Amino acid sequence: MSARTVEEAAKRLAGVVTRTPLEPNERLSARVDARVWLKREDLQTVRSYKIRGAYNFIVQLDAEHRERGVVCASAGNHAQGVAYACRRLGADGRVYVPGTTPRQKRERIATLGGSHIEVIVVGETYEDAFTAAKQDAERTGATLVPAFDAPETVAGQGTVAMEVVAQLGFVPDVMVVPVGGGGLLAGIAAWAAERAPEMRIVGVEPAGATCMAAALAAGEPVRLEAVDTFVDGAAVALAGSVTYPLVRDGGVELTDVAEGAICTEMLSMYQSDGVIAEPAGALATAALGTTVKIDPGQIVVCVVSGGNNDVSRYGEVLERSLIHEGLKHYFLVGFPQEPGALRRFLDEVLGPDDDITRFEYVKRNSRETGPALIGVELARPGDLEGLLHRLEVSPLQVERVEPGSPLFHFLV
Repeated sequence: MSARTVEEAAKRLAGVVTRTPLEPNERLSARVDARVWLKREDLQTVRSYKIRGAYNFIVQLDAEHRERGVVCASAGNHAQGVAYACRRLGADGRVYVPGTTPRQKRERIATLGGSHIEVIVVGETYEDAFTAAKQDAERTGATLVPAFDAPETVAGQGTVAMEVVAQLGFVPDVMVVPVGGGGLLAGIAAWAAERAPEMRIVGVEPAGATCMAAALAAGEPVRLEAVDTFVDGAAVALAGSVTYPLVRDGGVELTDVAEGAICTEMLSMYQSDGVIAEPAGALATAALGTTVKIDPGQIVVCVVSGGNNDVSRYGEVLERSLIHEGLKHYFLVGFPQEPGALRRFLDEVLGPDDDITRFEYVKRNSRETGPALIGVELARPGDLEGLLHRLEVSPLQVERVEPGSPLFHFLV
């Protein structure tokens, strides 16, 4: 993989992909005392950068292979790129997505591909979908279009860095890139190694899916035992055999950020910047100033990789954000089954700014107490200490629902 490979991909993509805006961001600039720009790939033709790799791969197939059709596995964004490319190039394809792929993405795939694309839901993870797509290709002779693990895909993704430098007119000090299987990071690193070696490149993985970090630690791609699928666009269990060595040899840094922090950043982007980012699209900016340290005055580019977010997910996004910020807590409380018990709880236990956001009570006629599940939202994280003390000295039976417990995962 060379810079020339990426530049040849850019020629194929000319007139097909959108030259997405590069926008300064005051909120993030103030956060790190630097000049922060957003590369808005959420405004791409298919609302993510994935079209770059998918089209660059499919357009290079000869007539015979196009006639046999293509298949792919995707959490949603790559599939949209494949669907768009198939419709534009007149090829037929089948797209395999896991059951965790939001409905919005599934419907968008079908719309972009029209009669050229069939969407098939299988399993619960990207790996389940990839296995099914690979079996389909072996059975039918269709060409498998990898989401990240192919030189053609990587070269297409790397054109993001080319555009950034062309738009700025110079090489930025830092580029922060979201990481799933590593296609975008590998492509940017390959191009920058020859054309912008002075640029610091930082890849950001979700804390629940750090497959590239695992590969670097082991010296080869290794499969994660478990993956948090919330950041669906980057929830990959196994780094690519093509992308891993490019990342390893590319002189890049790698870090991760908690899913709750990603949710907080998604809300900030929406409320402050007017940017609708999917979880993977907020990875880079969520890490800025926390796990990614920036020197004052530096010029920083964060890639907003996608904007295919299902509006129905915002309830969960808000919940995860509040928990991460230390503002939302759950308790199991045993109330005496007598008049006035709830009133005493409100008056004696809750603080003046505490808010009950969930209350589920089960009355047991054969017992002296009845259990209640209570969700409390605090005004400030520091208010938790006082609440816990008042619960401890009260006569109530109280059990805190700890993050990570089975009941907690049932609630959130």
